[in-house]
Amino acid sequence: MEHLDLNFRPEGDELNLRPEGDEPRPPLAVPVRSNTGPIALAAVVVLALGLGTIYYVSRQPTPRSPTAAVQPQPAAAPTVPQPIPLGGEPEAVSIPPLDESDAVVRMLARMLSENPTFVAWLTSDDLIRTFTLTVVKVAEGQSPATNLKMMRPRASFSVRRRGEDTYLDDRSYQRYTPLADAVSSIDPAGAAKLYATLKPRIEDAYRELGYNTPFDRTLERAIVSLLETTVPDKPILLQPGRATEYLYVDPALERLTKAQKHLLRLGPRNARAVQASLRNIASALGIPPDRLPPVP
Repeated sequence: MEHLDLNFRPEGDELNLRPEGDEPRPPLAVPVRSNTGPIALAAVVVLALGLGTIYYVSRQPTPRSPTAAVQPQPAAAPTVPQPIPLGGEPEAVSIPPLDESDAVVRMLARMLSENPTFVAWLTSDDLIRTFTLTVVKVAEGQSPATNLKMMRPRASFSVRRRGEDTYLDDRSYQRYTPLADAVSSIDPAGAAKLYATLKPRIEDAYRELGYNTPFDRTLERAIVSLLETTVPDKPILLQPGRATEYLYVDPALERLTKAQKHLLRLGPRNARAVQASLRNIASALGIPPDRLPPVP
């Protein structure tokens, strides 16, 4: 069996995390001039108009049945609906600064699942920064593998041959079954609440990466991109690429992002389990169903 790397560079795949046009702009300077001439002239005009009006009114007979003039009301400006923050109301928990947050995050996240694989993930460090960067990479189509070393399976990926054709080895999918089961074990409502609670620190980590837009949009883009991935049932045909790299023969699969290709490497059963869990979490977060891909 041969090692398989589906168009993925394990190291050195740096990502430019600052999108174009996202740099803060300096405020426009508005010059202010001291000029009393126009102000004085305006005051004289207003005063003259006022005196003239008083003189004119004093010369007119008193009307018998005065009617008040109806002033037209200005039309109300249309209200633009503001997006509802994802996750709802946070827990009343004080989250320490990023560099001191791991202990609190472990305590809160431990309530989401008792799955041993999930609990083992929580033993890593820099949990909020890792989560934030992972979501950013998935949203941008990059592979998050270099940031999730604690989730890598121990066995190597393999292929099988049938005549002159090369396919993904179905047995390789079993390496990812513990990962898929761990994701499926996460309580969606608890995950949404935890996200809302940790969001201030997630936003801090997001700003460290150079972004100044709401992280909610990036999280939604990441979830949608994985839910958009069509998981094939039939064996996936491969062709050799550079060195130990393999490419998908199907052009539709080869056009997928690196993050979506990594989802396919989990195998049909595991990939669909992860997608089902993501859809439930998206619903708990408050992402409207019409902004999610339809259920296949």
